[in-house]
Amino acid sequence: MAVRRPAVAGAFYSGTEEGLKRQIEWCFRHELGPGEVPVPSEGPLESLVALVCPHAGYMYSGPVAAHAYARLAREGRPDVVVILGPNHTGFGSSVATSVSGAWRTPLGDVEIDVGLAEAIMDKARIVAADDTAHIYEHSIEVQLPFLQFLYGSKFKFVPICMMLQDMRTSTEVGMAIAESIRELGLNALVIASTDLTHYEPHDVAMRKDAEVISAIRALDVSGLYRAVEEVPVSMCGYGPTAAAMVAARELGASRGELLKYATSGDITGDLRAVVGYASMALTR
Repeated sequence: MAVRRPAVAGAFYSGTEEGLKRQIEWCFRHELGPGEVPVPSEGPLESLVALVCPHAGYMYSGPVAAHAYARLAREGRPDVVVILGPNHTGFGSSVATSVSGAWRTPLGDVEIDVGLAEAIMDKARIVAADDTAHIYEHSIEVQLPFLQFLYGSKFKFVPICMMLQDMRTSTEVGMAIAESIRELGLNALVIASTDLTHYEPHDVAMRKDAEVISAIRALDVSGLYRAVEEVPVSMCGYGPTAAAMVAARELGASRGELLKYATSGDITGDLRAVVGYASMALTR
């Protein structure tokens, strides 16, 4: 079985199993985190359809990300997770998934759900099987240790890396995800991996990011693109977020809920040039 090795272990997060477990526990217990390490509920997901989650180094965005995973743990256990992230590297196809093998982190291997990946590709011709896009990309990888911390190896996943992020592409991908999950009858979760405003003053980032958060709360895809383009907001994963919103809406979600917002300045104390982070839940 082909195994995709971690690109950012030892950089974005700890490179050892014990160190990574301690780091994730730190994220949960941090004053900007949920405050305690969650115990996952058993049973399938009922109301939770999708999460929006940041993807910076755990020392910066981990406590905010922990709010999304604390909410997931409370809701239940997905059998498969579709993780959408932006392509920061420029390698590979415009929208790329993987249809074989597993991804490795210091917490073990997570197997690709080949059936779901192939179903999504059948319905969205823009999605290609291309491992090149994933080799050095961090946006999807950094979500896996949180999932493994909660569920071990008892889930599969589908990575979708998006270089092309226009509304038409995001809508096509989101619809394909929803239709595939529905047709296969899966107990599934969708995660959009994104950071928000990049390298602007803290108060500016908060004001701009509020526009994006408002659109996600309303599951307003057009509103999300308006905010990104007109405010503008230097959000790296607006396409993955839009695709997750489309998929969630098709799967019955009616609202988005802000779980936590903070900036890197809240962690470092440097408010001059921050990155914005939000954890959000899209629910039925």
